[in-house]
Amino acid sequence: MSELANALADLNEDKVKQLVQGMINSGADAMTIVDECRKGMEIVGERYNSKEYFLGELIMSGEIFKDAMSVVKPRLKEGQGGKPLARMVLGTAKGDIHNIGKDVAATLLTASGFEIYDLGIDVPPEAFVQKVKETGATIVGISGEMVRQYVGADAFTDDAPKGVDICKQFAAGVK
Repeated sequence: MSELANALADLNEDKVKQLVQGMINSGADAMTIVDECRKGMEIVGERYNSKEYFLGELIMSGEIFKDAMSVVKPRLKEGQGGKPLARMVLGTAKGDIHNIGKDVAATLLTASGFEIYDLGIDVPPEAFVQKVKETGATIVGISGEMVRQYVGADAFTDDAPKGVDICKQFAAGVK
């Protein structure tokens, strides 16, 4: 595992900032940085599942991840140019305040060429509908436990990179 992934997994905020900035300064590819941070978040998830980490650590890792991505995101968009692959509305369903998976997915989707409208957490259905009308988005992503059956979703995954692949298939079908 890389030094960046381990620093994020160990919740070392200062080291993550230092490593991300160092990688950017040395010309590292933005997707490489995103991938290393994603690997760190996977370790956090494993530690949470094994009860080594608890909710506090999960929240803290999410904040560290978001801070790192705020530095990297502009560089992801620089390399894209042109029209987005598709517009997508993304949010966490009402009643759910978990955002780590949604944030990872948003970053990977942005890096893959999607224009993302992130509504945040605890989002009521009407807000998704309103944002689709407002933006003309052709894909809606809803994060949350057991949402797929309730809303009749076309697809479901708990794996962000696989979610990007699913969205690419949808985008190819709506073009």
